[in-house]
Amino acid sequence: MATTTPSAEVSPRPTTPLWSGASLDTADSDENALVIHPQASQYNWFRRWRSAIIAASFALLVTPFTSLGSWFLPAEPAIDPTNYALRTKRLLETTPLIDGHNDFPWLLRVELHNRIYDGKFDPKQRLLGHTDIGRMRQGMMGGQFWSVHVKCDAAQKHFEDPSCIVRDTLEQIDVAKRFIAESPEVFTYCETPACARAAFKNGRIASMLGIEGGHQLGGSIAAVRQAYDLGVRYITTTHNCDNAWATSASTVARGNPDEGLTKLGVAYVREMNRLGMMIDLSHVSHQTMRDVLSITRTPVIFSHSGAYSVTPHLRNVPDDVLRNIRQNGGIVMAVFVNRFLDMTDPSAVTIHDVVDHIWHLAEVAGWEHVGIGSDFSGTPFTPSGLEDVSKYPDLIELLMARGATDEQIRLLAGDNILRVWESIERRAQEIQTEGEKPVEEEWEGRKWHKGYKNSPYMYRETRERAARENWGQPDQFNVDKFGKHGATLKAENDL
Repeated sequence: MATTTPSAEVSPRPTTPLWSGASLDTADSDENALVIHPQASQYNWFRRWRSAIIAASFALLVTPFTSLGSWFLPAEPAIDPTNYALRTKRLLETTPLIDGHNDFPWLLRVELHNRIYDGKFDPKQRLLGHTDIGRMRQGMMGGQFWSVHVKCDAAQKHFEDPSCIVRDTLEQIDVAKRFIAESPEVFTYCETPACARAAFKNGRIASMLGIEGGHQLGGSIAAVRQAYDLGVRYITTTHNCDNAWATSASTVARGNPDEGLTKLGVAYVREMNRLGMMIDLSHVSHQTMRDVLSITRTPVIFSHSGAYSVTPHLRNVPDDVLRNIRQNGGIVMAVFVNRFLDMTDPSAVTIHDVVDHIWHLAEVAGWEHVGIGSDFSGTPFTPSGLEDVSKYPDLIELLMARGATDEQIRLLAGDNILRVWESIERRAQEIQTEGEKPVEEEWEGRKWHKGYKNSPYMYRETRERAARENWGQPDQFNVDKFGKHGATLKAENDL
């Protein structure tokens, strides 16, 4: 510690007078000489802290050059708040606009029969309909959930009735992936939100898959796991028909009771949570929405729905469910389907009706729980002003004109769906770390195929039952001594 008062070790001799700041060593022949030790003067503090003071002064001088950057580099000019086009452009350059639902892969199946290499199909050219690469770029898209959609089978009156739906779903997953892979300079196939963020930073459109209806998996929870392994990241719980899991909105619209989630549907929700697969509640009945929200351990999504209070169509989300979405942490992605936006006069629907729905969703659920889910390339009619995928910036501009802030638009455009997806991933990792096993429940009315009479069964009771009920033999074993097939003991389709 510095001091201005000198200290001394003094002999019994009288001391020599000192002046301020003196630094003196004196000695005479006398061994009792006075010795004065060097001490700091009132200026010594500056010499001690001189380097630190110079460094701090230099830092203050260069701060405007380094931190603010305003002396050497011009600051980004402020944007006129009413210049919605420029605000939108800057915003979508830094935040991915992610659409929750586009049925384009369905067109590849029904129009091209999954053949995309014969030279006829070129998504870089202007196509009819709503979607092609040029218009996606014009619309400043940062991500797309491509819907894998196969219609409900009218011949399938019962969950056990044979159908080609699962086969067609697998083929559509295949063609969607091949379509994405054909344009690596445009698309990046993604199975995680981290991939989607990275794709956007690299100038690509992140491309993810969702299945539009539990009927497409035959009501099988084991098939849900296989779909996840194939890269599907959401399942629309029902489409326009009931399945082994839940009641659809279309069933209720036809005058049937709303029975909500089934017993197997509870197990479906549990397994979706464990996997980290997003549960999509678009198309389900209102009771199914409430039932799922009452038991799910993760946020849920509505990939393409509107606000029921604005248009009371059963495909839309009622306010009590919107409030539950706020509690759940999920998201409702606003749809562009005319009839869902205005039931009374669908032909008069415009982009402003979509703004109305988004605004209501945001007011009730919160801006943290709303997104965009057009249903392009699936819906036959779209609002005036939102004719195709190039029009997203126009929608953003109108929302800004209505009063939405840049931060609210970022949430709507893509930040919300990525946050929800990340939350679902994290919760699934926690569930799996806790040791929860895959769900093994099956629909209780399922009919199981039997084996053969003399198969090498593991358990005695099975062998005894096979003999007692005469389960039969496969054709190739039912031959006489000349190797000729005889009458079938029991037809294969009965076994």
